Amino acid sequence: MLELQNVSKTFNPGTINEKKALSGLSLHLAPGDFVTVIGGNGAGKSTLLNAIAGVWPVDEGRILLDGTDITALPEHKRAYLIGRVFQDPMMGTAPNMQLEENLALAARRGQRRGLKWGVTRLEREDYRELLKNLGLGLEDRMTAKVGLLSGGQRQALTLLMAALRQPKLLLLDEHTAALDPATAEKVLELSDRIVSENMLTTMMITHNMTDAICHGNRLIMMDEGRIILDISGEAKRRLTKRELIDRFAQSAGYQLETDATLLTKN
Repeated sequence: MLELQNVSKTFNPGTINEKKALSGLSLHLAPGDFVTVIGGNGAGKSTLLNAIAGVWPVDEGRILLDGTDITALPEHKRAYLIGRVFQDPMMGTAPNMQLEENLALAARRGQRRGLKWGVTRLEREDYRELLKNLGLGLEDRMTAKVGLLSGGQRQALTLLMAALRQPKLLLLDEHTAALDPATAEKVLELSDRIVSENMLTTMMITHNMTDAICHGNRLIMMDEGRIILDISGEAKRRLTKRELIDRFAQSAGYQLETDATLLTKN
């Protein structure tokens, strides 16, 4: 479903601030893969997702999605192919619009806009059922402004919106990092359910080793713009946090002690 071929990206080339964010990275995701991506600050995780989403062009290499070369495709033309949920709950929704209006926008992603009625009666019924399945009581607040929701509720709504058009690829960019632990756990459970029910090919960035191990069918660890670990199947199901730290040390050449070390590593 997704293939990256020898992709490289350098910021501020030729200056003292030069930073090689991706270094000849190659990656293949099969349809239905749910890949968690972990690594320290500066490892290249966000650059990887931004390159796939088309936020900025890559210097070298190719990016193919479902067999189509999207390397030169601008971000807005990838929008109907890719769903994305950001770290900041304030992104991904229109806060001054109603819940049902936000869902209508998501349902029309990639379509030409006309002068038809904004939300039809049948659509409203569909949206009510979708919101009811979230189990957050949002089906009774369909005309409320999204800006009035809590961070967790907004992330749940953004997840629903991102999956509404059955994207070729779903990108979860540290989408629980700004939430409290209890809310983050609920959003992760919802993420698992939405990905499974819709059979979505998914990449999820996280700094949390436990979350990276517990979610998805495949785990990738990055360091200095390259993939140093790629674990899937039964090996991932048996993986422990201690083993992950040890395998990182073997591949990267230095030792990690805790999640905090990974988070703050420069």
